[in-house]
Amino acid sequence: MFEAGVTPAHLINITLWSLLATFGMTATIQASQGLGLSRLSLYFLVGTFFTSRRTYANLLGFLIYVIGGTAFAFLYIFIFLTAGFGTWWGGLLLGVIHGLVLLVVILPLIPYLHPRMASEYDGPTRTQRLEPPGFIGLNYGYRTPVTVLVAQGVFGIILGLCFELSSLGKV
Repeated sequence: MFEAGVTPAHLINITLWSLLATFGMTATIQASQGLGLSRLSLYFLVGTFFTSRRTYANLLGFLIYVIGGTAFAFLYIFIFLTAGFGTWWGGLLLGVIHGLVLLVVILPLIPYLHPRMASEYDGPTRTQRLEPPGFIGLNYGYRTPVTVLVAQGVFGIILGLCFELSSLGKV
């Protein structure tokens, strides 16, 4: 990574960009919840993997979500560096692809992995009370797919803009 002109200062910048992008994405998802567009809370789903206490699940899930956002930001930057399209539109493209994978591949698998989520077939139990997302997250509202794609697009646009405006974008 350092051979491509990436310095320790760049790594600090990428980490800051990742926080900015993650907070932008989270704000978009939370706004969609607050406006009644979707009931999806990705960090609540992540947090309930580890605890059944809702208060702790939100906090823990948010922390894990931020760490995951940072990891994905580094993956986006790696793709920007290797593919050569580190722009706002390149970030948007990656974000939409990321959102589609999340909706079509990841969300349908969650009920089979999540210890507190009911399955599509068996329904809720005493310990598995969370509603499964359903096809492309539609159980959380019919606007959920749009809000996920917009949120992931925001994530990618922020990273693409930061990359484009930085010295890394000129490497």
